Amino acid sequence: MEFPRTQLGSPDLSLMLHLLNDLPPSTINLECHCFPLLVFSGVMETRADQPCLGVQNYLEQAAQKLKAVTPIKFFISSRTDSGVHALCNSAHADIQRAEGKLPFTEEVLVRALNYNLKPEPIRPLNISAMQEAAQYLLGTHDFSAYRSASSENIFKSPIKTLAQLDITPASGHMSHHMPCRDLQFWELMFSSRSFLYKQVRRMTGALVAVGQGRLAAHQVKEILETRDPQAFPNNTIAPPDGLFLKHVAYDETDLKTDENITVS
Repeated sequence: MEFPRTQLGSPDLSLMLHLLNDLPPSTINLECHCFPLLVFSGVMETRADQPCLGVQNYLEQAAQKLKAVTPIKFFISSRTDSGVHALCNSAHADIQRAEGKLPFTEEVLVRALNYNLKPEPIRPLNISAMQEAAQYLLGTHDFSAYRSASSENIFKSPIKTLAQLDITPASGHMSHHMPCRDLQFWELMFSSRSFLYKQVRRMTGALVAVGQGRLAAHQVKEILETRDPQAFPNNTIAPPDGLFLKHVAYDETDLKTDENITVS
C-alpha cells in the first residue's frame, strides 16, 4: 500500500494546470489527481451547498480573482466521475479584460490560476514515528481490534502472526505523471500467513494517523491490547484503492498431500 510522503491539505493541492502547445488560446490542459482521499465530486460543476465540490467549482472560484469584466465560465472537454484521475483533460474559458488591459498570455493565465487555487501547506509524515508504531504490531497477537467490526466470521481466530511490516520509500505508480509536484511515496509492506478482514487497511490507517500526528505511536499498541474492534478510531481505516496483493508463497508442508488419497 502506498501513500504520499506528504499529507494533502485541501482539494486544491490535487489540481494542477498546464499548457498544451497545440491548443487554442485560453484553453488549458487540466491535470487532476484524487488521492489520498476522493476530494472532488467529479470534474463538472456542482451546487455550492454540496459537501464535495467539482473541479470546475474550484477553477471558477480561482478565476474570479483575475478581475475579468464578466464572470469566467469554464467549458471542460471530458466528464470524469468522483475519484477518477485526469492526466490530460482540457478546459476552455473566455476571459474579457477591462478596456486598456492586454489579454493574458497563456503562461500568465496558468500561473495566475494555479496561484489563486491557494493550496494549504503540505505537512510531511513522521516516518520515524510510524516505524516505531509498526514494532508494536509485529509478532503474534490477538488482532481483534484491527479486524472489521462488521466481520461476518466472528468465530475465526483473531490470533495472527505478522512476520513483516516495512515502511520504505517507493516510486509510486503516478509519480512520473507529476514531476513538478516532487512527491515522495512510501510503501507499507505486510506479510503474514493470513489476515483478518480489513486488518491491513486498519493497520495502515493507524500508522498513517501516527505519521500525521493524529495518534501517538504507543496508541497503536493500546488499541491492539483492547481486543475490541469498536476501540479502533473512527475515520482512520485506509481506503482500499492503494492496497495490492503482491505475492502468495507456500512452503513444503503446504504442498504435501496424503499419498493414500486417490485422485480420479
